[in-house]
Amino acid sequence: MKLLFVEDETATLKVMEDYFSSLNFVCEQAATFRLAEEKLHTYFYDIVVLDISLPDGSGMDLIPTIRSKQVETGILILSAKNSLADKLAGFHLGADDYLTKPCHLEELNARINAIYRRKILKGAEQICFDDFIIEPMAKLLFYKKEQIILTRKEYELLVYFVVNKHRVVSKSAIAEHLWGDHFDQADNFDTVYVHMRNLRQKLKHASSKDYIKTTYGMGYKFDG
Repeated sequence: MKLLFVEDETATLKVMEDYFSSLNFVCEQAATFRLAEEKLHTYFYDIVVLDISLPDGSGMDLIPTIRSKQVETGILILSAKNSLADKLAGFHLGADDYLTKPCHLEELNARINAIYRRKILKGAEQICFDDFIIEPMAKLLFYKKEQIILTRKEYELLVYFVVNKHRVVSKSAIAEHLWGDHFDQADNFDTVYVHMRNLRQKLKHASSKDYIKTTYGMGYKFDG
């Protein structure tokens, strides 16, 4: 899962990024309205955790930008403001949840995961294709009830493909999703190829079917 934290308090940003990175989330940050706007115009995020009070604008004004470009992105407002008016305004603009600071990181994690299941996974407790079953809560994959061992990146790559099945996704989009926005500065995509090859081999070994098709010059498509 790829997160963007829009927050101008450096200490709060560090605590959130350290915590969610330790849970293997891909975390990006923006401490200003301008930087957040640039990132939202350029990159895709599964969830945006958004503060209202930014030094150069209101986080509320970013919600229409997110909704116009990234309809399925989850938006969680995390604000020190606890007024009903702010909550209603946020929901009216398209936010999915509102949490007041300070909060426990465990609760923030639970809220983020709930939005992800509802928005990205469409509420599914399990994701099935052919005889494979993905269990998102446990982050496990089974084939005919036998567990297929995946690395964390292989699992995230598989879910990304399944969510985007029958769509062609580029190497750049895959790299950005798995490693964050800075990866577009890399000289090559060797790491993407390695994870792609390993995932394809594991799926094919279990089922004898190659689910990931190469679209030459464009990227890859999952035909599950």
